[in-house]
Amino acid sequence: MNELIKEIEKEQLKESLDNFNVGDTVKVHAKIKEGNRERIQVFEGTVLKIQGGSNRATFTVRKVSNGIGVERTWPMHSPVVEKVEVVRVGKVRRAKLNYLRNRVGKSAKVKEVLK
Repeated sequence: MNELIKEIEKEQLKESLDNFNVGDTVKVHAKIKEGNRERIQVFEGTVLKIQGGSNRATFTVRKVSNGIGVERTWPMHSPVVEKVEVVRVGKVRRAKLNYLRNRVGKSAKVKEVLK
């Protein structure tokens, strides 16, 4: 890759990244702009996948709201993402949990790691 592009991308990286993995239940605190005001909205769900590298890394979170599955994908280093808070640590054996999309109820749960 071009050295100029690498330098520009290095400037955009966040210094501190939140430590979470696929299968964890997280709360994503995202900044929402409404007119001239800004507020924080929380999106809680299970991390389905983490992909990419450097400043292009993204993660996808899925939750079920009113019986409908909702997925959102955020860039890791985006200024819109205020913080990612881990609620529960999940135990999974896959890197991508696409199979959860077809499941409903108890079968859609991820085992929890007990400490």
